[in-house]
Amino acid sequence: MADDIIKVACIMGKWHGGGVESVVMNYYRNIDRTKIQFDFFCDADSTRIPYDEIEKLNGRVIVIPPYQKMPKYYKTLVQEFKQGGYKIVHSHINAMSFFSLAAAKKAGVPVRIAHSHSTSSPHEWKKNIIKNLLRPLSKINATHYFACSEVAAKWLFGERTFRSNKITLLHNAIDLSRFSFNEKNREEIRNEFKIEKDTVVLGHIGRFMPQKNHEFLIDIFNEYHKLNKNSVLFLAGAGPLEEAVREKVSALGLSESVIFAGQRKDADKLYMAFDVFLLPSLYEGLAVVAVEAQASGVPVFASDQVSPETDLTETLKMLPLEKPEHWAEQINNCLTNEKLSRTSASESNAAKLRSRGYDIALEGSKLAEMYKAFYNL
Repeated sequence: MADDIIKVACIMGKWHGGGVESVVMNYYRNIDRTKIQFDFFCDADSTRIPYDEIEKLNGRVIVIPPYQKMPKYYKTLVQEFKQGGYKIVHSHINAMSFFSLAAAKKAGVPVRIAHSHSTSSPHEWKKNIIKNLLRPLSKINATHYFACSEVAAKWLFGERTFRSNKITLLHNAIDLSRFSFNEKNREEIRNEFKIEKDTVVLGHIGRFMPQKNHEFLIDIFNEYHKLNKNSVLFLAGAGPLEEAVREKVSALGLSESVIFAGQRKDADKLYMAFDVFLLPSLYEGLAVVAVEAQASGVPVFASDQVSPETDLTETLKMLPLEKPEHWAEQINNCLTNEKLSRTSASESNAAKLRSRGYDIALEGSKLAEMYKAFYNL
């Protein structure tokens, strides 16, 4: 690499193939890598680090002790930041950024970015104790504040800081062309999983973790399946709650109608196979999967706990996390009264997303310019 390359230390925490990792990789794929290199700092208990792709993109993976081993975590970061000569540390771990940016400050790193990617849920009170203790400290070691949405910005940095215009909103942008509806991809995925052409597919992509609310997701499908037996639920992802979800599916007698597809690298094709995308999350900053789904033209039903800024097109509808039978009725009405073809919906949505700052080609260039400006401070 050239001596004048801008090396950015990206603090990723535990890489398990979630939305934050997807967002950061989207930016790295679409940034000027002749000028900028991402070094991904990942906890040692990460499970799905894409080593091969990162290496092909001229990036590096630096494995560090998990943050639960705080003395070793902190010491290792200070050493790595000093040895690497970093001028920019970009921390993507929300309230936990307090520690990584403290290490960056100790190492003399001049540009320290705290990035808020989500909020919190009252349903996860144990995690919230730690988050709420650290939130007031989130700005102490940071020189710059980033957030994926207004809601995420206010949650981590506070209303006053948001009003002061000190926060940079960096959209969870995507490669819009990649998610443009494609009939061949639809057929390919349906053939792979032996799904008939006229079968209605309700889809979800996300880790099996409390935030994604799979329990309620199964309840929604159970109610919809009562209205239309010719339907399946397609679940892509992995995570600690998968076995519990499988048990619930079995208890409801839905095993033959629910597909557990595991972790996939072809999310763009999966959206094509879906007739509806479900996102009943307990909380979200700005879900990249919702942006991707809208780009594909598939109708999206999301919980009203997802950031309202996710509502970018007419194909997304937000509902409260109650009465799964109401969700089923809304889904049924949508599919019965659907007017636009998927191709038309996809094209229309892509234009709207581009105009609202969700084209990664444009946003990647903006981020590159910011890094260059920071580097020369």
